[in-house]
Amino acid sequence: QVQLVESGGGLVQAGGSLRLSCTASGDTISHAAMGWFRQAPGKEREFVAAISWSGRSTPYADSVKGRFTISRDNAKNTQYLQMNSLKPEDTGVYYCAADTSISAGLHPTNRYQYNYWGQGTQVTVSS
Repeated sequence: QVQLVESGGGLVQAGGSLRLSCTASGDTISHAAMGWFRQAPGKEREFVAAISWSGRSTPYADSVKGRFTISRDNAKNTQYLQMNSLKPEDTGVYYCAADTSISAGLHPTNRYQYNYWGQGTQVTVSS
């Protein structure tokens, strides 16, 4: 079992930056694929970024490419999402997710691939 806890959300002006963290407890996530998803009010939860267990593969949604950076520190059981040049459309609840399945990392953009989720952290970008 893995428990995920996000932190680092908040209110920021457009153009600003935030760094989200997601720390895992319980089982190690060192061999899990990790991801970030977000959900705006009235919208479906959407893929933001993912990172393979090694850190060598880091796909991003087109909407955040060049502005967001995902990383992980397996020794700390933690992944991060550095968000720069934030826009009002980045507003939403951001969720950390872990895929510990035997096929971990094969479908990083598919939210149904992830079997553990955090409770979410709110990010609000004002214009």
